[in-house]
Amino acid sequence: MNSFVIFIIGAVFLGAGFLLYGKFVRRKLFPVENEQPTPAQTLKDGVDYIPTNPLVLFGHHFASIAGAGPIVGPLVAVGAWGWMPVLLWILLGSVFLGGVHDFTAMMISVKNGGVSIAEVAEKAISKRARWLFSVFVWLSLVLIVAVFAVVTAKTLIAEPSIVIPTAGLIPLAMFFAWMNYRIKTSLWLSTIISLILLVAMLWLGGIFPIQISGTIWGMNAFMFVFILLLLYALFASVLPVWILLQPRDYLSVWILFAGLFLGAVGILVAHPVINAPAFFSFSDAAKGPLWPMLFVIVACGAISGFHSLVASGTTSKQLSKERHALIIGYGGMLTEGLLAIVALMSVAAGLVWAAKSSPLNFHTLISKSGWIITFSTGFGQIVSHLPFVSEKGGKLFGMLMLNGFVLTTLDTATRLSRFLFTEIVTGGSSKQQVGKWYSNRWFASGVSIVGAYFIGMTNSWQTIWPVFGAANQLVAALALLVATSYLLGVKKPAIYTAIPAAFMLITTIGALVYEFIKFSTDGNYILLGVSAALIILATMVFTETIAVAQKRFVV
Repeated sequence: MNSFVIFIIGAVFLGAGFLLYGKFVRRKLFPVENEQPTPAQTLKDGVDYIPTNPLVLFGHHFASIAGAGPIVGPLVAVGAWGWMPVLLWILLGSVFLGGVHDFTAMMISVKNGGVSIAEVAEKAISKRARWLFSVFVWLSLVLIVAVFAVVTAKTLIAEPSIVIPTAGLIPLAMFFAWMNYRIKTSLWLSTIISLILLVAMLWLGGIFPIQISGTIWGMNAFMFVFILLLLYALFASVLPVWILLQPRDYLSVWILFAGLFLGAVGILVAHPVINAPAFFSFSDAAKGPLWPMLFVIVACGAISGFHSLVASGTTSKQLSKERHALIIGYGGMLTEGLLAIVALMSVAAGLVWAAKSSPLNFHTLISKSGWIITFSTGFGQIVSHLPFVSEKGGKLFGMLMLNGFVLTTLDTATRLSRFLFTEIVTGGSSKQQVGKWYSNRWFASGVSIVGAYFIGMTNSWQTIWPVFGAANQLVAALALLVATSYLLGVKKPAIYTAIPAAFMLITTIGALVYEFIKFSTDGNYILLGVSAALIILATMVFTETIAVAQKRFVV
């Protein structure tokens, strides 16, 4: 099969999904004729609630939700089950589950003062459901922070050339914020200046690679970088959103768009033949059965609970008009699906699968160098067919693209965990508890950082990912349950969220049970406990939702 054909089919399917199903769902659930002033306008505070240019907001939202998920997930899954089931899940999941999930979470938050989807659970279901959902989501966010801090640390150690551009993006984002918000430079001029400086940092990184190795302050290189990243996430999560989070995400999205463009054009120009098998088997020795594990390992490439946290946690507080929610929420998910297809084709067509002695062999690369190097190598092979792009340059850009978005997810997740922790201990909105010690931004973020440290310190990256995937997808299932209950309460058709909720709930609880048994056999008691807690909390939220739905829905 030719990768060119697959890419065109995928792009057309996703585009048609937005124009047909996306707009259909908006018309049924949140028609633009009924739009009201958004929380960004009515609750503007200059810290979290800020009306934002839709282009900048799309950049923040997409950079926050993308992360490593749509790249690493398909890469892992194709090695276990083949490219065909992965592609089908990306396409169907993005259009009928992921896009609906992201859009409804954002709009429900907007209709309820910009509060998180967990806090909406109290209005839509019950106070107990809100608390249970908040605890569940907080645990999932801590797991996300641990996973993405591990990924970023490994990337920085593996490729010294991206240390300068990765670290330099932080002050560059603050410089962009100064130009855009303080001296009121036009958005396009600020963007052009910042991107020129970013390219310069990428060039400097290639000339002056920074090798991180050995022992640093009594710690090995990985632990040093891991802790440094957690400290960065702590500081980033308490700063006003316009200073670092929003501008850094906006600039990072240009890197991702450039990578997406290069990958897509590389596929179209070179149209390499897909080397990976279309299908291996229904069960992989390492990853487990196709159902339920495929649907949680692909993660953000099709649907992601983390998206609902971003949509209702930060994006809904910056949305200037309700009509922008479809392109930012639903459109952002479909764009991520397109990125997942590019990642899938990069390794399925860019690498060798049969010749085990080849340095480009997928299985050799993934066993010796890990998933990050495997993707960037395949990406480099694809884009090297373009004029003025070398294989090494493409590989480095692929790593920078992945690393930049992992970093955005890291501090966004920490900020969201701050919101959730405060809501848990106060029993309500953090805005109502200003001045309390437990609502202190440093303390609330610090608790999450400490939890992430204890999970990530084992460096058990390959073990953490399936649990992250399952927890992430369970958040999606519960968010869809909350949306279903909310829609029933306001007398709107809930079938568009109810069916996806049922499928994701059954699938992801099945995956967690599978992982629970595996961790029990392996003696990994930390992740065994995490899995057990997630199963119990999810079951309790589901039971509470069903009880309320039975009262509201009359057959």
